[in-house]
Amino acid sequence: MRLGEFIRANHEPILVEWESFARTCVPVGASMEVDALRDHAKQMLAAISEDLSTPQSAREQSEKAQGGAVVAAARHSAAGLHGSGRAESGFTVAQMTAEYRALRASVVRLWTAAHGRTLASEDVDDLMRFHEAIDQALAESLIEFESSVEQAKETFLAILGHDLRSPLGAIQTSATFLLENDAVAAAARPLAAQIVGSSRRAAAMVGELLDFTRSRLGGGIPVVRVDGDLLALVRETAAELRAAHPNHVIELKSPGLAADVPLPVKFDAGRLGQAIGNLLGNAVQHGDRGPVSVSVSADAAHSEGIAGRTVTVAVHNGGAPISAEQLDGLFNPLQSRAVRSPRADRGPTSSLGLGLYIAERIVHAHGGHLDVASTEEQGTTFTVTLPRD
Repeated sequence: MRLGEFIRANHEPILVEWESFARTCVPVGASMEVDALRDHAKQMLAAISEDLSTPQSAREQSEKAQGGAVVAAARHSAAGLHGSGRAESGFTVAQMTAEYRALRASVVRLWTAAHGRTLASEDVDDLMRFHEAIDQALAESLIEFESSVEQAKETFLAILGHDLRSPLGAIQTSATFLLENDAVAAAARPLAAQIVGSSRRAAAMVGELLDFTRSRLGGGIPVVRVDGDLLALVRETAAELRAAHPNHVIELKSPGLAADVPLPVKFDAGRLGQAIGNLLGNAVQHGDRGPVSVSVSADAAHSEGIAGRTVTVAVHNGGAPISAEQLDGLFNPLQSRAVRSPRADRGPTSSLGLGLYIAERIVHAHGGHLDVASTEEQGTTFTVTLPRD
């Protein structure tokens, strides 16, 4: 009997062994019902047996061996549904992988025991195709397992960040009231000021967390672009950073642009101001004690009185350069990186290390791009390039 026919005729003994092994995956497997343990195994076996019975060209076999179309198939296949179901049930990826190892061993053992003779060339071909089919099913399950786990983690973080905003807001409001109340003893005012500052930093971290999860969940960071004055926005953002860092010089430059003439661009003022503020804060935190500069410029067409196509905002600081290893993947929030130039006098940070990632995502949402150049001689410059419309 060919292997595909054997699987169709003996799916019940195979499923019994599958169920027995799944029950050993403690603690979740021991308490699951039979239907949940078998999950989509019956459909998976049917798909495998059908695959074994379908003629396959050398090209199709090569594409399958290389994992072709696995991602597209995973979302709708029984194996993909099995993977997401196992993630939701609390299985680990190791336990789910072990299920496939047990399934593979059970089918081969039961088939060879029933075969009762030396394997012919067609039987060897069946075994090879069976292993390919199991590998593809495992790949599909892993894709959906990982997707489900990531979705659950990021949804949890988003909910946590959202729920933290209310108590933080109450703490900040109460502390501000105490700080501004003349009846509060002078000795308590420094403590109230410290509470206000700490709650603001915590609120900033929660905001970063929400932006990160929103971006990672696939929706991106939303922006609403309207007509505005980019030069005025950068001027206001620089003033805010000066107020937050009174001991640090932040210079505004606008070569080729008149200070009293607006620079019209379509942008989301809140989001773009956040991105530029993140870049300025990064320059203050990691630069040397020299000035930080932010330069605004437009392409040549604008300087001639014609609306050009792009504008740029460049944030520069001196100090130790970013190494080549750190430049690769600098905007990846999950890549650990050493602090370039720690400064003990800058006080506690108000960042989770997501500032550059969020800035890059905001610029991307505006249809622009964020570049970085860093050398020992020239210092570090982050350049935002945006379309005017």
